[in-house]
This record gives sequence, structure tokens and C-alpha cells, in this order.
Amino acid sequence: MPRPTLNDLAAFSAVASQRSFRRAADTLGVSRSALSHALIGLEQNLGVRLLNRTTRSVSPTEAGNRLLERLGPVLQDLDAALDGLTETGATPSGTLRINANKSGARLLLGHVVPRFLERYPGVELDLVSEGRLVDIVEEGYDAGVRLAEAVPRDMIAVPLAGEVRFIAIASPAYLGGHPPVTTPDDLRQHSCIRQRLPSGKRYRWEFSRRGEDITIDVPGPLTLDDNDLMVQAAAAGLGIAYVPEAFARKRLRAGQLVTVLDDWCPPEPGLMLYYSGRRHVPAALRAFIDILKEANPGLVDEGRG
Repeated sequence: MPRPTLNDLAAFSAVASQRSFRRAADTLGVSRSALSHALIGLEQNLGVRLLNRTTRSVSPTEAGNRLLERLGPVLQDLDAALDGLTETGATPSGTLRINANKSGARLLLGHVVPRFLERYPGVELDLVSEGRLVDIVEEGYDAGVRLAEAVPRDMIAVPLAGEVRFIAIASPAYLGGHPPVTTPDDLRQHSCIRQRLPSGKRYRWEFSRRGEDITIDVPGPLTLDDNDLMVQAAAAGLGIAYVPEAFARKRLRAGQLVTVLDDWCPPEPGLMLYYSGRRHVPAALRAFIDILKEANPGLVDEGRG
């Protein structure tokens, strides 16, 4: 049996992890037809079906999943070794494109971007801030910034900030005139300030305590799409809001707001900078990640992939 080539295995890994011939072809810089022929040849050489294909989808078979699980770390180690060789002595240049939400862009501008631009004047940084979650590979970005829970499973993630905690808040005046809130189900009897996500959907509030997870599509006459506005509305006595703690901290200290359901609001992993581990990491991105780690020495672990 002919031994599979490294290109064939990388092609399989890209298709199986992204579940799309089109996205994998764009990532690898080859045509979809060439990629399809390579995968057919790989399956024939191995004598086993690796992918289930339909006109609308592609997914790994059981054998494909086993191969992908073993193959992923090997390809990542190889990429890292090659990056170390090709980038030795190289000065980062060109354009580095990063897609981030507003909070992530703000953190980068405060702690990382000034150092990066001063140290690498030959790099043009294109930092796009938007709420919607995009496919960074498909849309041509080198990296993205989102909360850990939103990072795709096949990406390499680098912590940008510490844990984040979402809290339920309301004004003392509002709570004084309504029933107490002791469990998430009590929210169904309250006016809640709902959140519209960039996708257009309303956010369903998520709570967790001692292994019990609850998700609620809360009721309420007011829907907003900005955390600052939600905090403002809660302080005005319009209902209960659910926001990252940092947005409400000032008004909490001033006594304009109080929290409810504290024991149902544990901290979660925070913002991550993430990138595809299935292709060569550009020198500019590697330099950016190094500076990010300098700025956040307590947050240095890279995960997933």
C-alpha cells in the first residue's frame, strides 16, 4: 500500500476539521477539484472511507474521526517546527488582519497594539471591530478575538484577558416593588431587559450552579443591543439586566444597582485571541502573540486545535 503523503494528510485534516471542501481549499490555496481528487486517492490507498459526503455537507466517518484525532497534534507540532525555522531572523512585515468584538479591540488597543506598532513598523495592522461572529479563515483574517465559549473547536486560542462573569442586576427601587428573585425561574415573573445579538436573535440567559445548567428565554418589554445601554436601563428601574460584571461595576459601587442570583453566576473563561492551527502562522501574527503574552504574563497557555 502506498504511504500517504504529508500533503494528502494535511488536506484530509483541513476538510475533516472545517467540514467544508470550499473552506479547506481556500485555507490550503488549492482548487476544490484538486482537493477532492486528493481525498479520493487517500481513501483508495488506505482502503477505508474517511469522509461522508452529500451535495450539501461533508463530515468525517468513525475511522476519519480517529485519524483526525491522532493527526491534529502531529500537524501542529510540524507547523511549529517549520515556523521556527522559516521565521528565524525574519522581520515581520505586510498586513495583519484581526477581527474582534468591541471589548477585545479595546483591550488590544490598550495593552498590545502600541507595543506591536512601535516594535514592528513594517507591519500594517487592520483591526476590524464588529459584533457578529465571522469565519476568520473564510473571510481572510489572520486571527479573531471572542469569548472562549464562541471560539471554534478547531482553532488555537491564546488568553487575552482573565475570567469574565455575567451578572443579573437591577435597581433597588425596581426590586423593592417586585417579588424576590431566588432562582432563575423567578425571572419569568419579572420585566427583563433582553439583549439582541448581532445575528438578530435574542440572547437566552444562561445560569449555572453546582453542575446544574439553566437557559431561559426571559420575558420583558425592552430589548437592547448594547451592554452599556442595558446597564443604564437597569439603573433607571426598567427591569433586570444580564451583563458582564465590568460594565456594571461603577453603578454597583455607587449603590444604583444591586445583583441577584449571585450563586447562579460563576466566572467563565474570558476573551481569547484565536487563529487557525491548520496552516502556516505568519511571522506578523506570531510576533503579535508574543507581545500579547508579554502584556499578559499570567495568561500564556495556548489550547485547543
